[in-house]
Amino acid sequence: MPKLFDLSDETAGSEPVRRILVVDDSRLQRQILVRMLRRWGFAVTEAESGEAALEICNRDRPEMVLSDWMMPGMTGLDFCRAFRDQSGDGYGYFILLTSKTDKAAVAQGLDAGADDFLSKPVDADELRARIKAGERILGMQHELSAKNSVISETLEKLQAAYDRIDEDLVQARKIQQSLVPERNRCFGASQVSLLLKPSGHIGGDLVGMFSPRDDQVGFYSIDVSGHGITSALMTARLGGHLNAVHFDENLAMSRKNGAYSLREPGEVAATLNGRLLAHEGVEEYFTMAYAMADLATGRVKLTQAGHPHPLLIRRDGGMELVGEGGLPVGLLPDARFDHTELTMQPGDRLLLYSDGFTECPLGRGGMLGDDGLKNLVRRCISQRDGKAFLDALFRSLTRIMCPVTGMDDDVSATLFDFGAPG
Repeated sequence: MPKLFDLSDETAGSEPVRRILVVDDSRLQRQILVRMLRRWGFAVTEAESGEAALEICNRDRPEMVLSDWMMPGMTGLDFCRAFRDQSGDGYGYFILLTSKTDKAAVAQGLDAGADDFLSKPVDADELRARIKAGERILGMQHELSAKNSVISETLEKLQAAYDRIDEDLVQARKIQQSLVPERNRCFGASQVSLLLKPSGHIGGDLVGMFSPRDDQVGFYSIDVSGHGITSALMTARLGGHLNAVHFDENLAMSRKNGAYSLREPGEVAATLNGRLLAHEGVEEYFTMAYAMADLATGRVKLTQAGHPHPLLIRRDGGMELVGEGGLPVGLLPDARFDHTELTMQPGDRLLLYSDGFTECPLGRGGMLGDDGLKNLVRRCISQRDGKAFLDALFRSLTRIMCPVTGMDDDVSATLFDFGAPG
């Protein structure tokens, strides 16, 4: 059998066309075309009508079709439309054989789905050129299909990997939420309430409280640098260092004669700083506001390590930012962390919060800031229950945040309500 003409330059990397369907109601025309095509090495099937050709295509879809336009019954144009409507693997290149040369006829043929036209009577050299052009198109289509197949398989694998990661993150969120087992707890007449709203599956904020004695309570708000899994791992680690259940693991506790008590806030921050810097390769740091309160006197000692200034809310509605600033934990070795002292009266509140509040982007532009936070507090101050107050505060924030960016940072807060001892 004669060898197919060389298409290595034009269709490199693709299989040449081998199956061609010839459709013509003229037996003589079919024989001429079939003889030429078989001489060039193609596998040729022939049909005398559009209806017969359609049945052949249903059984074995050809790679290329040469079809007469003018045929009784189903015309070549009708057959072309039906051929395009068929489902099948791969693209079939369709050449219409016609004596029509006007622009309207060409447009009609293209609209029906034809790829090319060949004038009758058919010239052998022109036919070979048209087939060669069709092979180039089909070669590119085959190559594109192969690449799309690879892309589809890759996307399926990526989706499966994403689903597994998503499942892990959902579980990680549950584990992280377990670090804050209770959102509200009473300590005599006083109360500590917690709010933790990660911006994603997991977050880098942490809040907590613990009380080793009836007259003491410790509470904190932490914001780890960065976002995502790395920050969440750090919060998990910090949750262990500030364990509210196992006091022997809590770095904020000291033990003497079998009894636990709270260590000074500055000492707690320094200990955490040393622990963090002792491990090579850990680049994360965190900001923290940690306070210990005397439940009998209302005296509070507060260390502010790079965290936003806590907000002291007086019973009469007055508000003031407290704290001395300070360095974040985990940045510098031997960093010193001082503390601020203040005295709370029954009915006063102390709000520790992350910068997810004050740096929240607003719908009108800009960020909430300190004054904006105070305005939100005024709207919610009638809520005397701590948990209800924090929930109302968060709802108010979501109403004014930018609808485009939404909550792009974790939002957390710790509220200490001081009440007179019974």
